[in-house]
Amino acid sequence: MAKPGTGPDPGGVAAVTVLKRAVELDAESRLRYRRKITLRQGVSARRELCPSTKDDTKKCNLRKKISDYMDRAENIKKYLDQEKEDGKYHKQIKIEENATGFSYESLFQEYLNETVREVWIEDPYIRHTHQLYNFLRFCEMLIKRPCKVQTIHLLTSLDEGFGKAQQISGLEEIKASLRNHGVLLELEYSSSIHDREIRFNNGWMIKIGRGLDYFKKPQGRFSLGYCDFDLRPCHETTVDIFHNRHTKKI
Repeated sequence: MAKPGTGPDPGGVAAVTVLKRAVELDAESRLRYRRKITLRQGVSARRELCPSTKDDTKKCNLRKKISDYMDRAENIKKYLDQEKEDGKYHKQIKIEENATGFSYESLFQEYLNETVREVWIEDPYIRHTHQLYNFLRFCEMLIKRPCKVQTIHLLTSLDEGFGKAQQISGLEEIKASLRNHGVLLELEYSSSIHDREIRFNNGWMIKIGRGLDYFKKPQGRFSLGYCDFDLRPCHETTVDIFHNRHTKKI
């Protein structure tokens, strides 16, 4: 039996979760981090090189240090850009069972900017009520973000049961609502669709094992996570992120 006061430490559990996610970052993430640190070091060295510095030798050393930091940061940036250009970029995020902090905003915000005008979504399971709400929430994110989305393409499968009418009605309602915001939703149905992926016209492609439906059912209507999906526990799944300048349309 555990002794009083020896139970799991919430702070320790949170720290372990953060560390696990940090370890899962791939080489690209580490390169980005190195570039940030390198730039900070360059800025720090530049601050040291203030007008009051009288020692010429120190000035010379600081100038060289600044130049080296900036060159290293630029080389890392060029390497990452080339990886994207060659279509070799790949980042993987593993979402563990019951993990939180993976709302659509948290997951996609890094890849959405003012250049995003067209989005392609391929997901066979935009059928049931909660899945329709997931898709609606995803569309809301696209409207709120700095990107200026004009067209959203959705390829999904039709519900073969009694939910077919509700599915079609729900998607048409979302389409009408998006139209009021100046966004065109193009709907297409396929009986053979299986893969799940999301593409942006700026070259980013995100593949989620469970598609948009990776959130667990909330414990109740008044429980944390019902509204804020960063607090909603997730099903275990894997997110693969690629970049290719020549994004193919579905």
